[in-house]
Amino acid sequence: MKPLNPFALTVSVPPHRHCGVTVRSRMANILVAMFPAAVMAAMTFGMPAVRVMALSMGAAVFTEMACDYFMDRDTDVANLHAFTVGLAFAFLLPASAPWWLAAIGSAASIILGKACFGPLGGSPFCVPLIGWAICRISWPAFMDIDASMLGTDLTYPLAQLKNFGLNAVQITDARALFLGKQLGGLGAVQIAGVLLGGMLLVMRKQVSSIIPVGVIAGVCLTAFLFNRLDPSIHPGPAFQLLTGSALFGAFFLATDGPSSPNRQIPMLLFGLLAGALIIVIRTWGAYADGVPFAILLANLFTPVLERIRPKPFGRS
Repeated sequence: MKPLNPFALTVSVPPHRHCGVTVRSRMANILVAMFPAAVMAAMTFGMPAVRVMALSMGAAVFTEMACDYFMDRDTDVANLHAFTVGLAFAFLLPASAPWWLAAIGSAASIILGKACFGPLGGSPFCVPLIGWAICRISWPAFMDIDASMLGTDLTYPLAQLKNFGLNAVQITDARALFLGKQLGGLGAVQIAGVLLGGMLLVMRKQVSSIIPVGVIAGVCLTAFLFNRLDPSIHPGPAFQLLTGSALFGAFFLATDGPSSPNRQIPMLLFGLLAGALIIVIRTWGAYADGVPFAILLANLFTPVLERIRPKPFGRS
């Protein structure tokens, strides 16, 4: 028998067959999905919204290039992840945010949310939310949407609900909320654009539908329970979904790959937990819109949820 040539076999780690999806293509799809909400934000808030989005993306790209330079590694800015982080962070800011707030928050997202954990894929938290949390805690006056948007005729329904109760909410028309006629994060409140982009991501299989469905179900179920307890104080599920950044968080933030589970049951539980936390923070927390903090808290449970896995085949 002819001896086996030890160099005839090639052994490598999986995956052995590439599906064709790259980081750059996935980030490009996410940017395309965010484009309708960005256009609606520019139409609603004008050039201030464009300025904030451009500054945020520029700061994210520059910071990632600087981090790669000082860490002596090839830059990955061509994969468009920094652009995605910068735009997602800008979507959570008021249109009146000063230039330094957009730059510092976007840079902090890259440095503390991504570079500190190595290359892409190592962060346990959704990267844009790190910068948002730092800005929200450090400069609350500039992140206060009501205080910083006094020159507009639009109102902030979640702040009215938090400060004055349900009877003081001026916008209850679902159509107006759906078209983004409200204050909040400049892109996150563009509900029609966010929903269109989110459905595009799901249909193109860039994100799984399980986490968005879980978040939406968690918001609806928790809001329904609170509403049944006291409908004069707590709004219904439709109001909670159409205000603030609930839908933006469901489709674009909670679905962040490294910080969310990757199995079906853990993904569903993760979404339900994030959705429930959104209503809990809005109801009992100090902040009007609890979406970013709710998703950050849900990220902490990802390692625990990942332990929910099927038994090995053949095991009794």
